Amino acid sequence: METMTCVVVGGGYAGINTVKALLKASPAEAVGRPLRIVLMDKNAYHLRKVLLFRAAAGEEDITIPLSEMFPKGVELLQAEATGIESVEKRLRYKDARGAEGEIEYDWLVLATGSVVRRPKPEQGGIALSGLNDAKRIREAWQSNLLQAAASNDRAEQEKRMTIAVAGAGISGIETAAELAYYVRADAERLGLDAGKVRIVLYNSEKRLFPTASVKVGRKLENALTAKGITVRHSVKVLREEAGRLTLADGRSEHAGLCIWTLGLLPNPRLRELGVPVTSDGHIGVDGSYRVSGLPGVYAIGDNARIVDPATGRIDGKTCKEAIGQAPRLIKVMAADAAGRPAPVHKSYLDLFCFGLGPEQGLVWTRQWGLDIVVTGKLGWKIRKMTWDMASLIK
Repeated sequence: METMTCVVVGGGYAGINTVKALLKASPAEAVGRPLRIVLMDKNAYHLRKVLLFRAAAGEEDITIPLSEMFPKGVELLQAEATGIESVEKRLRYKDARGAEGEIEYDWLVLATGSVVRRPKPEQGGIALSGLNDAKRIREAWQSNLLQAAASNDRAEQEKRMTIAVAGAGISGIETAAELAYYVRADAERLGLDAGKVRIVLYNSEKRLFPTASVKVGRKLENALTAKGITVRHSVKVLREEAGRLTLADGRSEHAGLCIWTLGLLPNPRLRELGVPVTSDGHIGVDGSYRVSGLPGVYAIGDNARIVDPATGRIDGKTCKEAIGQAPRLIKVMAADAAGRPAPVHKSYLDLFCFGLGPEQGLVWTRQWGLDIVVTGKLGWKIRKMTWDMASLIK
């Protein structure tokens, strides 16, 4: 019996959850055929991208080999997609050795995810955008502490012990909170006054977490302040040079290290694949994740603009969304194969989680028009659960 092939491009949260859903319920069963699953990613591992701040603060390994995640039932192809031939249903790619190849598909799922927004090179600092950057950040603050411990210059010590985090979204908040713990612990180990470590979180908005109420934003800020983090609102960092920050209002401040946490952008390689994209670079899909004009091609996760047809609400770009989108996508694919009406997207629960340092967290959801907030160790457990579920960790 002829096999049907589904190629999933991207080993991030959306990609691995799609593969998991495919293994659980094959859409090829709708037409009585076996399914071949191919997972393509440029890396041989799944990167737990939302935990980059942990790699910047410590030496935690935040990768999981794809071969360990999917030991059987899945073909792993370490390569980057380079183009789609929609009529022939072929995907072109370049493998890890630079050799070009192609693979035929019946279904193609684009789950290439997002990339971290980076400042221009002349703006200085280090953007927390990948494993190498996380390592550079960790080495930078550790080196600064060593130099502070060896210096008798009070002003130099103060600068070396100051870290600026530019960008106060979830990534910036979690980075600041994690560093507040680990940098102070390292400073104390070196005989420095840990109380003189300054973590400054620069927020270009008027308050933290504007999605929720003012009260919730204030609770989040209070939690950061309790950890010794200074939050600066309505302040935008323009650049860092030689330990000096230039702010949008013309002022300058010192910092031994500037970390950029500027949010996410859709994968820029999408335009090269030949898929239709929105003005901001996301793949345009219908209410059932189908890519317009490309039969058998679907997209979910950060790379897609997914709208709830019932409410008009655009789905978020955090790892939790993939948990709901992936199994629904498989039902859509099965319905399309059998010629049945397909299910449509439904928005994920209005839920946001923040890690606030080791075993501390804050979780917010809105139900019945009310803000529900969970903090402390329970907040941390819920936060950890969302991370683990998204990365298929039981």
